[in-house]
Amino acid sequence: MKPISEIMGEKPIFSISREKTVADAARYMAEKNVGAIPVVENNRLVGIFSERDVITRVIARGLDPTQASVSDVMTTKIVVANADEGYESCLAKMQKAHCRHMPIVAGEQLIGFVSLRDLLMVDLDEKERNLEYLQSYIYTVPPGAAKKYETNS
Repeated sequence: MKPISEIMGEKPIFSISREKTVADAARYMAEKNVGAIPVVENNRLVGIFSERDVITRVIARGLDPTQASVSDVMTTKIVVANADEGYESCLAKMQKAHCRHMPIVAGEQLIGFVSLRDLLMVDLDEKERNLEYLQSYIYTVPPGAAKKYETNS
């Protein structure tokens, strides 16, 4: 099984600082077409800011997105995956933590960010390959077997 660092590929890592306003962060996420973004301070991961945070911690509380800072509403209980973990381990962690985005780290350094959708696509591809292999195994006649059946008829 490939480690998650290979599965992430060369996708760029977008991040934001905790001092930005929620409105700035939302505009940046819309520009980059992402649903969540790591929050970094001095090259260190300190939180995650997501669309869900906007809804549950800004809109639902009646906060002004142009005044509230990302640090006021970001998720700080972060579940991370190590670069050498497999995608199945990452999926299990995300399921247990009920999260849809996961930072990937190598030591203390943020090296990537994956979504549940990314991992489910990898999982689907893996299952399709396994299914093709099993179908091939079931429906393939071993060498010499056809000759054996011809002589026994």
